[in-house]
Amino acid sequence: MSSALSSAAASVAPSVVPTGSDWRAAAAEVAARLRATAVERERQGKAPRGEVALLRHAGLLTLLNPVEFGGGGASFADAFHVVRIIAQADASIAQILSYHYLLSHSAFWRATPEQAERLIRASVAGQWFWGGASNPRDPLTVLTPDGDGLRLNGRKTFASNASLADRITLRAALGDAVVLLAVPGESEGITHGNDWDAFGQRLTESGSVEFRDVRIEREHILGPLPPSVAVELPALTTLVVPIHQLLFVNFYLGTAEGALQEASAYIHSTARPWQTSGVAAASEDPYVLALYGELHSDLRASLALADVAAAEVERAIRRGNDLDPQERAAAAATVYAAKVNSTRVALDITSRVFDLMGARATSARYGFDRFWRNIRTHSLHDPVAYKAREVGNFALNGRITPDPLYT
Repeated sequence: MSSALSSAAASVAPSVVPTGSDWRAAAAEVAARLRATAVERERQGKAPRGEVALLRHAGLLTLLNPVEFGGGGASFADAFHVVRIIAQADASIAQILSYHYLLSHSAFWRATPEQAERLIRASVAGQWFWGGASNPRDPLTVLTPDGDGLRLNGRKTFASNASLADRITLRAALGDAVVLLAVPGESEGITHGNDWDAFGQRLTESGSVEFRDVRIEREHILGPLPPSVAVELPALTTLVVPIHQLLFVNFYLGTAEGALQEASAYIHSTARPWQTSGVAAASEDPYVLALYGELHSDLRASLALADVAAAEVERAIRRGNDLDPQERAAAAATVYAAKVNSTRVALDITSRVFDLMGARATSARYGFDRFWRNIRTHSLHDPVAYKAREVGNFALNGRITPDPLYT
């Protein structure tokens, strides 16, 4: 990490848990520190240890944990906004924070009540950072008996956050059943490939991971041990994918906001009006004004839809395990509409900001291309066409295609 970021992380008081409206200020302070070094850090491409430390010291890792366990007691609606604020400065760090929120809560919701309380208390006390290795397009990892425990073997081609994680969540085959694990990140037998080389989202630690005879204890298996038939999962776990997708929506839109903010600063400080524009400043050029207005309007509309989706998800979460399938489908359909819209809007904005700034803005020293590269890379996570299909399917037919890993 850069020395500037290292000193920034050290200067933030440790274990400060944002409460009330303080989380916005905490996120904005972290974003300001990240923004100052964003181009340098992306070029260096180092593991984001300092960035995780910055999130930890600002109290953002425990934002969603209950107050009675020492956490911030915030809602997922709050977390969506935190992710959006961080993404304005650095989409990679917004992604790893969003995955931390999602992966930790998917573990808590899958666990037994006793397991969940132990995990949450330990996560808050240790300021744990959560990662995952559950890419469903890879073969399942496999658990085999070994004395009074189990051994885990397998490989995942993508494992965001995992190389820095205190706990790694992943699905594994246990006989004929599939279980969810929360494995200590420092366990012997875990090897990280450090092979993530995409042109965007470069600091997300999304490379491969291999598990070789990793010792698994009963406490690492979340929820009741399965019998020969599948264990019925709590209703809340059906919200994991929509929440994941809405976290994507918010760091896409935060990235688009960041690109427009950078463009505005550049237009006022550096850009020049076209010679036939008849104005003295680029900020008065009628075509710059028209395009900026178009992009800003699209962004505001997309942000509004994201907030509607967040409100629906929050209502579904409050239903807890009384949530019924139709309520879940309705919330998911709104999230997926936001995903379709935000993908288009973010790709458009992060590309067309160069029309606002002009040819000199393509200089490598500015790194303005990182906004588009980040969105282009992550928006391929799962095909947006399949989300558009689900939006249409729900609007026309009142249903969503069953696929627990992607819908």
